[in-house]
Amino acid sequence: MYEKEYSIIEKKIENLNMDDSLSFVCEFLQKNIKGYDWVGYYFHNDENQLVLKTYFGLKTDHTIIPFGKGICGQTAESNTHMIVDDVNNEENYISCNINVKSEIVVPLFSNNINIGQIDIDSNTLSRFKLDDLKFLKKVNILISKKI
Repeated sequence: MYEKEYSIIEKKIENLNMDDSLSFVCEFLQKNIKGYDWVGYYFHNDENQLVLKTYFGLKTDHTIIPFGKGICGQTAESNTHMIVDDVNNEENYISCNINVKSEIVVPLFSNNINIGQIDIDSNTLSRFKLDDLKFLKKVNILISKKI
């Protein structure tokens, strides 16, 4: 699953710089994969915070997230992905908008160090599956080569 989308991303970002690659990935995923309603990349800073680098979807006020806060902040601390089927069941959830029902966050590694993550929100309950995780890990490997 997602072989076609992966191939398009791989070919398109081959000659792009990192910023343009990030922008392309966010826009492409949001526009071309049903249920990827908000797509963004956060990067770590020196103050144990995540800083939103680029995104595509509804505007968000969450441009800086402390480590440990919300799904993104938990991923930053744990260095592992998170798939949340129903964000309303999460005590530590940060709501970007009232339509979000599920979320997937996949860390971005460079030289085996977690430097950021891709964050995807869906307006559909239980939207994200193992195929999404595998696909997003592969996309993040492409992005890590730009660093």
